[in-house]
Amino acid sequence: MARIVLSTDETLTSTYHDVPLLDFLGCAPYDKLPKWVFKLLDSQLPDENGVLTQAPYGLRKVEAALLAQGFKREEVVVAHPRKIEKFIGDDTTIVTLYEMDPMGLGPVSMMFTNGGKWTNYTSVKFRELVEKINVLRERKGYKFKLVVGGPGAWQVNFRKEEREKLKIDHVIIGEADHIAGDIFRDIESGNADETVYIKSWPRVEEIPTIVAPSYKGLIEVMRGCGRGCRFCEPNLRVARYIPLEKIEEEIRLNVKAGIDHAWLHSEDIFLYKVEDKKNFYPNAEAVIELFETATKHTKNVNPTHGAVAGALANPGMIEEISRIVGANGRHWIGIQVGFETASPELIGKYMNNKMKPFSPEEWPWVLLNGTYVLNKNYWFPAYTTILGLPGETEEDEIMTAQLIITIERELEEKLGNRAHFTVTPLAFIPMGLLKDREFFNVEEMMTEGRFLHLYHAWRHLYKEVIRGLPMVMRGNPFLLPFYPLARLGARLVVEHIRKWGIRRGFNPDKRLEPLDVRIDVDEHRWYPAPSLIEAY
Repeated sequence: MARIVLSTDETLTSTYHDVPLLDFLGCAPYDKLPKWVFKLLDSQLPDENGVLTQAPYGLRKVEAALLAQGFKREEVVVAHPRKIEKFIGDDTTIVTLYEMDPMGLGPVSMMFTNGGKWTNYTSVKFRELVEKINVLRERKGYKFKLVVGGPGAWQVNFRKEEREKLKIDHVIIGEADHIAGDIFRDIESGNADETVYIKSWPRVEEIPTIVAPSYKGLIEVMRGCGRGCRFCEPNLRVARYIPLEKIEEEIRLNVKAGIDHAWLHSEDIFLYKVEDKKNFYPNAEAVIELFETATKHTKNVNPTHGAVAGALANPGMIEEISRIVGANGRHWIGIQVGFETASPELIGKYMNNKMKPFSPEEWPWVLLNGTYVLNKNYWFPAYTTILGLPGETEEDEIMTAQLIITIERELEEKLGNRAHFTVTPLAFIPMGLLKDREFFNVEEMMTEGRFLHLYHAWRHLYKEVIRGLPMVMRGNPFLLPFYPLARLGARLVVEHIRKWGIRRGFNPDKRLEPLDVRIDVDEHRWYPAPSLIEAY
């Protein structure tokens, strides 16, 4: 039995057979898909007598913070959710769940569940886990407090009635690395608020190094972003850069445990140790050194997120990173990137640093040429866009559809089979500085422009499944039987969206002219954008 039990729901402990992007299965509507799909695609992280031998990175940070702040090793356990009962007893004071999307209110889930009308898989597994914990607490008469934290904790606080039904005692919102010990002791003594808002941020030296392996070899290289997009919580935080020696220490820990890869996590990898806080021109030397450092310990290195503007601002940096990690036609670098919208006006209004070192007016050009630079160097961007940004017009949405068509056409012409990208439209969620705005409701707020944006994004995804999926499946025999099924499924989704739009009076065959932008990025090694020639 443990004093502090840390865990999470099963969607965050599933490896999904190591299929790229299948982690998003948790966002799928559980009540609309056959249950065997979830069972078939689920594969759980290993454990030793119920203790996770790998765990989500956020859980590892909480664990490390508690141990650094006075709790003993035997008092803190990171438990597999399926075996959590092994560690709860009379001496347990706190059971804490680290959650990403517990109520299904995240952008992907709201898109996939028709604005929350259906129930996503993550919320099902979260409720199952909470109910199991509560049954245990009631039957045995245990006095521990049930606590929810993590990036999705705000959802529990937002749904106060459900929170009360689920008998969740405390919700922690914010970065807790520097004060986790104090918060947990306050909860134990009964002095903590029901909702603990952490308004301060830990300094770099206060962010603890993990003490046990992280799932997928995830390693945080920076905290926050600095670009300040108004709809994004992480981007509003002060940017902090993790020193290379701490990054190396965590990579070595994972590699020693048999995890032969490193996922370098940040909100924007190209802003690592950025010095130009006005134009956000990348510190290429620091970014390159980061990848060189990581590849000393494992050749399998991949970033999580990056901004297309940073890649375009320094094509030579992208080329050099590709050389370092051995990117080629058989080994691509995947990266999640915010496309958001094609509208220069909306970009300037809500994301006025996102396109820097370029201008809002150049945004469509940046997306086209940035994708070209990434593809040319074997980077595969998985873009996300936003449906329902406050104040958007039909012209904004149609422009986004047009830009998807333009990028597809121009890349195929320039790069042929080396052209790869996806665009996933997400529902607008009121977060960051836009908390007072309205959730985007897919069913009630769909217009023809938004439909065309959605439809052309999924049409391109279907093409990518046909062309790109065989490349992704290499080396994973589990995937081979599913290729025909994936092709069929993607085609059926596109057909479903098409018929749904027609029923609502929209025209999926409406002729959309490509935007007047072209691939003309200069090929010199360290050449910035045309608008920056004088500045650099």
